[in-house]
Amino acid sequence: MDQSPKPTCRLVRPDSIYDGKQGFSYFEGIARETVGAQGICMHLLTVPPGKRAKAHMHESHETAIYVLSGEVHTWYGDALEHVQVARAGDLFYIPAGVPHLPANLSSEPASAVIARTDPHEQESVVLLPHLDALVPAPNPESSLASADQGPASS
Repeated sequence: MDQSPKPTCRLVRPDSIYDGKQGFSYFEGIARETVGAQGICMHLLTVPPGKRAKAHMHESHETAIYVLSGEVHTWYGDALEHVQVARAGDLFYIPAGVPHLPANLSSEPASAVIARTDPHEQESVVLLPHLDALVPAPNPESSLASADQGPASS
């Protein structure tokens, strides 16, 4: 006879914060650690103005992002050679194994709901420090803050 607890619905209030390997602080959300999720995690992230993550990838898990407010530039590709700007109301998809580095170049916070196919959330994060220098540090006062960027140069 199976002794495991019967799955049930759970409510999570995102009032606890944890530091991710990527360099951002996340609001705790849906994950194996909080609700016993088996195939997904979902949490809230607010990126302060002028801040960026460390270059990283999620080795074998996909990521879907819904931007609630603000805008985030995300450099991606093997050499972070592409950049996409996601703004409030946009959905952004990152395939498994794609190196990326998000940054808030604006003078306002940016908030997003982030979902991954990794129920442990941080388990598949692989830092890529050799790529960090390919994207200049953000300057929220810069005129880049509201402009779409072309491919990043090294």
